[in-house]
Amino acid sequence: MTANHPGEHLLRRYARGDDDIAADELWAVEAHLETCAPCRGRLAPDPLATAVWADLAPLVARTPQMPRARPWRRLLHGWVSPAAGPWLAMMLLVTAAAVGLDQAGTTAGGQVPLVLLVAPVLPVLGVAASWGRSFDPAHELTAATPRAGLPLLFRRTASVLAVVVPGLAVAGLLTDVAPARWLLPCLAFTVGTLALGALVGITRAAIGLVVAWAAAIVAPTFAFSRMPIALDAAATPVWAGALAAGLVVIAARRMAFTRLEANR
Repeated sequence: MTANHPGEHLLRRYARGDDDIAADELWAVEAHLETCAPCRGRLAPDPLATAVWADLAPLVARTPQMPRARPWRRLLHGWVSPAAGPWLAMMLLVTAAAVGLDQAGTTAGGQVPLVLLVAPVLPVLGVAASWGRSFDPAHELTAATPRAGLPLLFRRTASVLAVVVPGLAVAGLLTDVAPARWLLPCLAFTVGTLALGALVGITRAAIGLVVAWAAAIVAPTFAFSRMPIALDAAATPVWAGALAAGLVVIAARRMAFTRLEANR
């Protein structure tokens, strides 16, 4: 590609449907063609494109036009999966239930607030629901668009955090749990889900991390009635390191999110 537009050779290969175009180049060309009318015009003289359009034009003329979506709805669908609504509501209900149990004196082991135990892994469920094919029936259509991949995954993850983190902040205020104790583990688990998801799939990564947290932290806390070391202030550097390591893995494996295999 040139500084601003795809080169002629790349456009001809794209118009022919060559299979040897690299995934990142293919994504870049399709994303560019969405917004660049001159480059779409450069494709028009191609014989294959002309023949395809000659067959499609009569069908398009007879096809009823769908009503245009409102701008706010298009923006919302770019950030939030249609299937994520119930999961976001469920996470807020879990947070409210944890607050209610803490207020009633039902803490883990008699001293660890339940909010503190659920906060680190709560966004993980929303990330899985907002991107995994197991929860979104329209996922394959979304994942096949030129703008799918890591940018879309980041937007949907940000939308989950935008709902969950304020809810956890309110829960922390009601239960006297300082944000410093749960916010960094929360972000580390969210980034860790994306990093591990690049290797085994988002849904599998989310399930694995939640199960590991329940087995290694939640169960011993109830069994031994003591504050887990992972949630102690001394563990802050460890969580910061895990967060940084996850970001490095995501950057190195960013192209993995353009393949459907990463969305299991």
